[in-house]
Amino acid sequence: MSTSTADTPQVLLEHHLKALRLPTFLRECDKLARTCAQEKATFPHYLLRLTELELVDRDRRATERRIRQARFPVVKSLDSFDFLAIPALNKTLVLELARSEYLDRKENILLLGNSGTGKTHIALALGLAACQRGHRVRFLTAAVLVGELIEARDEKHLRRFQKQLAAHELLIIDELGYVPLSKTGAELLFETISQRYERNSTLITSNLPFDEWTEIFGSERLTGALLDRITHHVHILEMNADSYRLKQSRRKRA
Repeated sequence: MSTSTADTPQVLLEHHLKALRLPTFLRECDKLARTCAQEKATFPHYLLRLTELELVDRDRRATERRIRQARFPVVKSLDSFDFLAIPALNKTLVLELARSEYLDRKENILLLGNSGTGKTHIALALGLAACQRGHRVRFLTAAVLVGELIEARDEKHLRRFQKQLAAHELLIIDELGYVPLSKTGAELLFETISQRYERNSTLITSNLPFDEWTEIFGSERLTGALLDRITHHVHILEMNADSYRLKQSRRKRA
């Protein structure tokens, strides 16, 4: 038998596994076959272990893909957050929210507190946890979101962009209140958040208390309508404390 004929099954196997999108099968089948032969494992046992490896690897790749698609500026977890530095924060509630069950109930999260207290860190960590549990997440600052909404409106594809945002089970809007919004921007942001009401969850971080949100949206009517929707099913995390970043800077200088 010629070498090319002998190699044909292996070549065809590689081709079929690539066509079926089973890269872990392709990578691990020979090594696992040798291991199972040494252990005198049955063929079903070999196949079971091979499929388990494929499923684990597929889940890992899917999680990595969701994290990329979320467009986090940096990946952060709760493991690196210093809860002792923010005593006002309800740690028990944060850990409960990290299980991401609120997403199934279409509930919102509001992180309120002055600058430098770790609101963005908590938002990123909860977003990461949601990705790891199979949920689609999108992260934007309020300023970037409003800019993209206005650009989409000007280029006549606003509905398509809003539909893309609505498809995410968690939309994280960071730094609401840091930059004042134009009348058009405020109305577009209101519309985007309203479209998610009782359909999908929204997480918002803001340095302003509710009674100052009128300064952001420029209209008491618009602000009242937004708060009515966003706080209907909501978890509020108070994060008022001395700036965590400022304290870290002082420690370094000391």
